Amino acid sequence: MVSKEREVAIEAVLKACTVCQKVFNTLVKGETVIKQDESPVTIGDFAAQAIVSITLQKHFPDFKLVGEENSKALKESESLRKRVTNLVNETLESKYSEEEIMKAIDRGTYEGGSTGNFWVIDPIDGTMGFLRGGQYAVCLGYTVNGEITLGVLGCPNLPCNDMDENGPKGCLFIGEKGLGAFQRNFGSNEDVKIHVSQADTTAKAKFCESFESSHSSHKDSAEIASLLNITLPPIRIDSQCKYGIIARGNAEVYLRFAREGYIENTWDHAAGSLIVKEAGGIVCDMYGKPLDFSKGRQLINNKGVIATNGILHNQVMKAIKSVFKLNNVLLA
Repeated sequence: MVSKEREVAIEAVLKACTVCQKVFNTLVKGETVIKQDESPVTIGDFAAQAIVSITLQKHFPDFKLVGEENSKALKESESLRKRVTNLVNETLESKYSEEEIMKAIDRGTYEGGSTGNFWVIDPIDGTMGFLRGGQYAVCLGYTVNGEITLGVLGCPNLPCNDMDENGPKGCLFIGEKGLGAFQRNFGSNEDVKIHVSQADTTAKAKFCESFESSHSSHKDSAEIASLLNITLPPIRIDSQCKYGIIARGNAEVYLRFAREGYIENTWDHAAGSLIVKEAGGIVCDMYGKPLDFSKGRQLINNKGVIATNGILHNQVMKAIKSVFKLNNVLLA
């Protein structure tokens, strides 16, 4: 039986994807000239978080939300407030005031932690991908006592069939603890079960990484790929779409090595990491430790992020240990 949380999460993410597509088509694609602090991605972030928050509140009045955005910029700009309010009201059935929308966005200021139930949202993950018409995702996770139990990714520009750029685009990835992972194409109500690749040799493997080298070291990834005899070029895309393509078997390895001192945010990995695990893969940090979502808004106990199809996991971790000269790397 499908949980209410799952049904509501899908509804919320689909509505948020609708507003993001509207922002891209009217502001980005139309090359609308607006001030930097009212950039299309800023407007989309606020509108998407408001829509998800309002949808959750309708079904779960006492919900808690860890979100990337707060309403400070809206309070300081009347024109930005009006843009966001209009977009939200064009997308939802009911009409909401500016104050109600700002309050909905500010539900996302919850600090998270190891007890209780709360949601985690990244309204537009993949800012640069969104702006260039590439990959971005609306990401929503549900946490119970510090553990992610539900994840939904909305990927409006991702090809539905493998990585066929000429085919239909736009899909959801859904994972629920103990129930597996699924893909649902936009415009469909059918959830198709997905599974990680069964590739068992690194010579056949594909790896994916961040599009921007400032987000993850391409040099380190290339060195690890070489050590593993991975010869295929990397799949470089923005956002948690990378988790989606690992989960459905388009790639076997996802490597993320952020700059020194950077601490990952929970909303950048909550939904996607669960989807990969439910598809049969393994997700951990560069030391082999599971991602710890129980410490608030950041993954303070982790460094780097690694996702694999599971079969190749230990080989990947041994290569990471060698390249970074690490001790005490945990194997699966």
